[in-house]
Amino acid sequence: MGDVKESYKSIIVETGLELLTLGMTVGTWGNISVRDPETGLIYISPSGMDYKTITAAHVVVINLQGEVVEGTAEPSIEKPMHCAVYRARPDVNAVIHTHPVYSSVFGVLEQELPAISEDFAQIVGEKVVNALPYCLPGSQDLGDVAVKGLGEYNAVLLPSHGALSVGDNIKKAIKVSLVLEKNAKIYYLAKLMGEPRRFADEEISAMQDFARNYYGAKNRGLA
Repeated sequence: MGDVKESYKSIIVETGLELLTLGMTVGTWGNISVRDPETGLIYISPSGMDYKTITAAHVVVINLQGEVVEGTAEPSIEKPMHCAVYRARPDVNAVIHTHPVYSSVFGVLEQELPAISEDFAQIVGEKVVNALPYCLPGSQDLGDVAVKGLGEYNAVLLPSHGALSVGDNIKKAIKVSLVLEKNAKIYYLAKLMGEPRRFADEEISAMQDFARNYYGAKNRGLA
């Protein structure tokens, strides 16, 4: 189809390999999607395939309702969750679902994860919560609770499952995934020694404003 763009398929392939390199996923676990804001089409990783073997030909193109537009592979079983996020969040054009260790600790305990590092406060929010109640993988129910838990934040924990990170492009979604796991690891380790300091609301607002309007502003057009 004329609306389908090979460049977006390449993003899925490259991101899968990057997540493996970063240690954010193993084997066939996790899934990735990106939305083309010009057409609204969603490009999603195939189900049950090792990221090392995925090529552009395996990437499935779907619409906002989850209907296959192009591709012969079976799309990720988490297609309902990805579509639910895109329907609820017009600002989101990339969704990454991973199974990170430290973030998952807070998921199995059904505990929210507060911002205790500056980068987390800047690009994720003051906290991430669990998408409750627990719902089976691949279900529409999981998509519904994920969207509710995500709200206006950029990440949500999936209890006994993993994490979901979003961004307006794939680079930002990857960054959110990494910062989420880093914050979880720091918080977990800090709790072993004492009670971590939490940011005041005004501190979080100031940091988010700085990240949004000032940090690297002069260099954004150079990349």
